[in-house]
Amino acid sequence: MEQTAEAMHDCAEGFEVVVIDDGSVDGSWQVLQQLRERHPFLRTVRHRSRRGIADALRSGYLAARGDVLVFYPADLQFKPADIPRLVAPILADQADMVTGFKEGKYEKAFVSSIYNWLSRSLFHVPVKDLNSVKAYRREIMEQLPIRPDWHRYMIVIAAAHGYTVSEIPVPLYPRHAGKSKFGIGRIPVGVLDMLSVWFELRFAAKPLLLFGMLGAGLFAVGALAGIAAVVWLAVSGVGLRWVWTVIQTVLILGSVFFATGLLGEQVAGLRAQLRELRRVTDELQDDDRGASVREARRIRARDG
Repeated sequence: MEQTAEAMHDCAEGFEVVVIDDGSVDGSWQVLQQLRERHPFLRTVRHRSRRGIADALRSGYLAARGDVLVFYPADLQFKPADIPRLVAPILADQADMVTGFKEGKYEKAFVSSIYNWLSRSLFHVPVKDLNSVKAYRREIMEQLPIRPDWHRYMIVIAAAHGYTVSEIPVPLYPRHAGKSKFGIGRIPVGVLDMLSVWFELRFAAKPLLLFGMLGAGLFAVGALAGIAAVVWLAVSGVGLRWVWTVIQTVLILGSVFFATGLLGEQVAGLRAQLRELRRVTDELQDDDRGASVREARRIRARDG
């Protein structure tokens, strides 16, 4: 908090710091209450149990009042002095989201490089480091699905929704506390999450496009195999039992894929309705927030 106060001392736009206590079992919450008395810009949110970074980001987004949000860990691997550089391209309307490319040695660099390489190969995002400190417009959080660990793909999802993304180098310092939890064992989980995000971006709105094509392909294989079997039977008088087994199998699988696609279309329709309701609700909240700000300004002007 002391470094943040020093780094943001000359911030003309105004700022606040929202600290998320994610189920700490030490004295973090008591320390935060003491810090609130010393730093008026500090606001605190407490999770009663450990819910992870994705939920912490969500809680911070709901508690924050600013239009530009910055995700920063509290272990001082990154210095608050670099926050103005992250935010500057957004304030200048040069980007909607800015991520920091880590400069320096750090733990799990090999695992992180594999993750970043796979992500760039699959999603073609224009940055080298997806899992780092970030600054972004508030509305980007509205596009982020509430899923565990999907915060790692904020850049991918933002770029897929048309937001501009840029990157600046950010120095990395030794940890003051804690340790990395992203090890070799996280690679399989990360790959599965990556495939899930890819499916979400490519086929979530039209799942029948994928499953219908798979089903149609299997039906085509079954039809061709049936025609070939009938021709062979007519020519040689010998039936091919294994061909009929293949036909039955692909027809069953094709039907399953089609049914899955149709069910997916129903789910996609419900999700579209929920997104629209959420958009309307957010607009009403923004209107209420704007009215509150205008009323506060009016009262201050009236009182001199």
